[in-house]
Amino acid sequence: MAQQTANALAEQVYLRVKDEIFDFHLLPSDRFTETALAERYGVSRTPVRDALYRLKREGYLEVGFRSGWSVCPFDFVRFDELYDLRILIEINAIERLCQLDAEPSLAALKKTWLVTAAERETDSRHIAELDEAFHCALVEAAGNREVLRVHVELTEKIRIIRRLDFLKEQRVDATYEEHGKLLRLILRRKSTEASILLRSHITQSKSEVRKITLHMLHEARASMQRPAAKTRTR
Repeated sequence: MAQQTANALAEQVYLRVKDEIFDFHLLPSDRFTETALAERYGVSRTPVRDALYRLKREGYLEVGFRSGWSVCPFDFVRFDELYDLRILIEINAIERLCQLDAEPSLAALKKTWLVTAAERETDSRHIAELDEAFHCALVEAAGNREVLRVHVELTEKIRIIRRLDFLKEQRVDATYEEHGKLLRLILRRKSTEASILLRSHITQSKSEVRKITLHMLHEARASMQRPAAKTRTR
């Protein structure tokens, strides 16, 4: 029972730290100690240490002998590789969807993305979550569970980049337009056109990655600390 409790606490700390990274509360190169984190979360150092080493194995954190823990700097080469893999997976999914005998089940996506400008969401975090869900739903609808598993893991690894992207109003508008067009092409079985659009859509996001500066990250942190914008009523 004690071990189960410890594991549950470590899982909670793991998720909280990861959320702080994704929400820009912890920025690349930010430093902290196990003791400070344990005090902030109201737990002992043991579950904190277990969680931090798990995040280290996943590439989010690094630890120094005397300097404590820090958030890993952005690895732009790795992000490029992840985006390239994402393109391959999602184009394959689109090709499979366009080859299905029955119309793919995309009703939920149509309800979210085929809306008027007045009905669009405005909160950047929510839009980023909807964007993730859109692309994951396409891969899931293609029917390969192992590919979906890889795609879900990949999606988490680039989450912080995508959330940063949606702080730009023009990217929000472009995403709605492109997602809507992509859905229509898939439903019409226009595999080639849909694949070209998808590649362009993801490549645009990929090209923004190397433009990220520390100043932009600090602005994102300040933005996330402000009250969220109200969601438009549908």
